[in-house]
Amino acid sequence: MLSLLGFLMIIVFMVLIMKKKMTPLTALVLVPVCIATLAGFGAELGPMMQKGVIKIGLTGVMLIFAILYFSLMIDTGLFEPLVKTILRAVQNSPIKTAVGTALLTAMVSLDGDGSSTYLIVVAAFFPLYKKQGMNPLVLTCIVMLTACIMNILPWGGPTARVMSSQNLSHSEVFVPLIPVMIVGLLWVFFVAYILGKREVNRILKEGSTFVYNNKDVIGEVDETLRRPKLLWFNFILTLTLLTVMVLDVIPLAISFMIAFCIAATINYPNLKDQQKIITRHAGNALSVVGYDFWCWSFYWYFRWYRNYASNG
Repeated sequence: MLSLLGFLMIIVFMVLIMKKKMTPLTALVLVPVCIATLAGFGAELGPMMQKGVIKIGLTGVMLIFAILYFSLMIDTGLFEPLVKTILRAVQNSPIKTAVGTALLTAMVSLDGDGSSTYLIVVAAFFPLYKKQGMNPLVLTCIVMLTACIMNILPWGGPTARVMSSQNLSHSEVFVPLIPVMIVGLLWVFFVAYILGKREVNRILKEGSTFVYNNKDVIGEVDETLRRPKLLWFNFILTLTLLTVMVLDVIPLAISFMIAFCIAATINYPNLKDQQKIITRHAGNALSVVGYDFWCWSFYWYFRWYRNYASNG
């Protein structure tokens, strides 16, 4: 019975999402509530969901402040020198362009928000792909491969769910995965090199056969938020944060809370600018954390239901 209810829940909310009848957030809230009520657990639903939210509360806080912190760093222009360096280095070489795409994606994926990753990387590299006549699917492929590996970061989602469900810290789950991530990134760079070499051969043989739109992609850059004079401060703060994370000095959620508050205060002493930063990225943080909160809450619900059923 439990298996049937679980599969039914997944099928129903996937159909609703794919047919665009509901947003993922509303479907993940309402469908499990309906399934639980149908199963006869309506009266106990509140306490079960509350237990789930309490279990993953600290993880949710970590996700919120991680997204806000790295989004703030992107706004200040922390990665701008890296972007310019990579763009100068690739020149007109499709191979360098493909490898540079992987490198930039790996760096900007640190914020854990896929939308900003695609925005920055595509805005920077799409004009180059267009100029060199490269297949735009190469850009998509490399970004997706790199982002999938970087999603292993604790604030990326999957790792956070494992930490929460198994009651483990990031030092127990994520730190041992760092060598695996490094190997994975090396493989992505190798794949990018192969794709770039294939593009060189194709262009030499066939020429540019792809038709692009007349408009290049333009990123949503707010120059008023740039803080070039604080570049080294932001770099040292970010490096310190990552060091604290690896050494597990304090809980990760607390680290991001403190780092974000320090970064916001130093970079934007004006209260209106701080509010602007929070408002600018609150939507991304809410969508990611809201989705994960309900996934985890109902994970705990079905886990409790399984134990309940096995005990008769």
